[in-house]
Amino acid sequence: MKDTMIGVDLAKNVFQVHGALRTGEVQFRKKLTRKQFPVFMAQQEPCTVILEACCGAHYWARQMEALGHEVKLIAPQYTRPFVKRQKNDAADAEAIVIAARQPEMRFVAPKTVEQQSRAAVFRGRERLVHQRTADVNALRALLHEHGHVFPIGTRYLDRMRALVEDEASDLPALIREECQDMLVQIAEKTARITERTTKLKVLAARSDRARRLQTMPGVGPLTAVAVEAFGPDMAAFKTGRDFAAWLGLVPRQHSSGGKERLGRMTKAGQADIRRLLIVGAMSRLNWLGQRTITEGSWLSRMLARKPKMLVAIALANKMARQIWAMLTKNEDYKDPALAGAT
Repeated sequence: MKDTMIGVDLAKNVFQVHGALRTGEVQFRKKLTRKQFPVFMAQQEPCTVILEACCGAHYWARQMEALGHEVKLIAPQYTRPFVKRQKNDAADAEAIVIAARQPEMRFVAPKTVEQQSRAAVFRGRERLVHQRTADVNALRALLHEHGHVFPIGTRYLDRMRALVEDEASDLPALIREECQDMLVQIAEKTARITERTTKLKVLAARSDRARRLQTMPGVGPLTAVAVEAFGPDMAAFKTGRDFAAWLGLVPRQHSSGGKERLGRMTKAGQADIRRLLIVGAMSRLNWLGQRTITEGSWLSRMLARKPKMLVAIALANKMARQIWAMLTKNEDYKDPALAGAT
C-alpha cells in the first residue's frame, strides 16, 4: 500500500474517498460517514493521504498522521483543472489524487494545534476591530444626519461622546439614547480588543522565534504572532523571494514573447502577514521613522523618486526576505541602524 494514494473530499458528515496507485490504477471508491472514515483509514496500511486545504483539513491531517499515514494538503484551486466533466464528490476526490501525482505540484503544510490556537486569538481580535469600526462609522453617520460632522477614526470618539453627553446639545432625546447605547457597545469591544492584544503580546513574549522577529524594525508582537500562526516552516521556501511571493508582495506578471510586463502587487498569498508587514513598513516611513534612514541608502533613494505607498510595499517585500533569512539561520536582525542600507 506504500504506492497507494488516497484522495479525500472532506465534508461535514459524508466523506468521499478515492484510492489509486501512483500509476493511476484505481483501487477503490468509497463514500464514508464521519464516524466510518477514521475506522476505515486505521485499517489501511501506511500510504499517502491527500486532502484539500479546507475547513477541518488540518485536524484530519493530524489524525491521519497519528495513524501512520503521510499527509499532503493541496490548495482547492489546484484540483479544479483535474475535475472530469460534472462536478460531484467522487469526481473531486479523484481530481485530488490526479493533482497530487503531478511532480511540480505545490502543497500546503499542515498546521499544528498551537498554530491554529494562536490564529484563532489573532482572528478574534481582527473580528472585534472590524465590528468596532462598523459601530463607530454608524455613530458618525447618525450624528451626521443631525448636523454634526466628525472626521473618520476612533481618535475622535471622545469628541462624539462629549456631544452625546452634553444636555445642551440639539440632539433629540431618542437619538441621544441610541448614541449612548452605541458608545457602550464600542467601549465593550475596545475592552475586549485590549484583552486580546495583551494575550497576543504574552504569546509573543513566550516564543523565541517571535522574540527574534521583533528585533527587526517595523515588526511588533502582532506581526510576530501572525508569522508563527499563519506562516509555514521557512524550510519550505528555497529563497526569501519565494516567501515574499507566497505573501503576494511581488508584481503580477503579464509577460509574453520575451517581453517582461509587471503590474500591481499580486495579493495572492497570506493576507494577514502581508497587511501587517506593509503597516510596519509604513511606520518606518513616517516623519519619525524617516529620521533613522541612512542618507544615500536604498530606502532613501527610493523615497526620493517613488510614492511612499509604493516604497512601503517594496520595503515590506524586503522585510519578508529578511524574515526568511532570520528564521532559516536562527539569527536576530543584525543591525537595525542600517536597515535601509543596500
